[in-house]
Amino acid sequence: MNYRHAYHAGNFADVVKHLALSAILLHLKKKDKPFAVIDSHAGCGHYDLSASEAARTGEAEDGIKKLSPIAPGDDALGTYLRLARDVTGHYPGSPLIAAKLLRNQDRLIAIEKHPEDFAVLRDVLSPWRNASAECADGYVRLNALVPPFERRGLVLIDPPYEAEDEFQTAARGFAQAYRKFATGIYLIWFPVKSDAAAAAFAGEILASGASKVLRIDIALDDAPQSAREKLNRAGLIVVNPPYGFDTQMRGALAKIAPLLGRAHPAQTDVTWLAGEGR
Repeated sequence: MNYRHAYHAGNFADVVKHLALSAILLHLKKKDKPFAVIDSHAGCGHYDLSASEAARTGEAEDGIKKLSPIAPGDDALGTYLRLARDVTGHYPGSPLIAAKLLRNQDRLIAIEKHPEDFAVLRDVLSPWRNASAECADGYVRLNALVPPFERRGLVLIDPPYEAEDEFQTAARGFAQAYRKFATGIYLIWFPVKSDAAAAAFAGEILASGASKVLRIDIALDDAPQSAREKLNRAGLIVVNPPYGFDTQMRGALAKIAPLLGRAHPAQTDVTWLAGEGR
């Protein structure tokens, strides 16, 4: 499965991932102390939903475009929706969402190894003096960048899963970073290709020794991935989630699941793998 961002911008998985990202950043902003955001696989930063890549898959039709009936409130869901609707016809990637939510004292380091995507990313982030883009291997740079000097922040690991061993590589990259920055918040996205593969991936994250681990799942329908051309299931693993984040996500998912589903409402699940809810 190739999950290059441009082909899937604004789909159901992006909705849940960027909702979680917004919720975490809003929590970090509750304290005056500065924080850092490290995005290991940043992509282009924003995406034209009418461009050939997005138009070819049409996945935004099953994602952000279905949420148009929701009027944004003052919560994390409302914040995300305002950012997602900020530029008509375009969808913001994780680094742009983060850049727009930063305060002057906060910092974003967005890493992208594909030169063409990096060039766009650099231009997208250029208005923010506290946001920088790097053209590099995300796992290598992540290991070098932690712990950030702020000693507080979020690490987003969102690879394209192009390689067959990407699950193992992502788990290893997390474990290396966690050993150096155990107090950081980690948001790890993954496609659910099979229940066994997803469970194995979660098990590798737990094997790192993380003591607070939350898993969030969303499925558009019951069909196995092998029977579908498009991704229909995805997950997030959140290590060291903020207090109350699980309740916040359950409430937001309850609002968007009926709109995101196909024949029936999307199925969502928020489960503690280790820590508070266990």
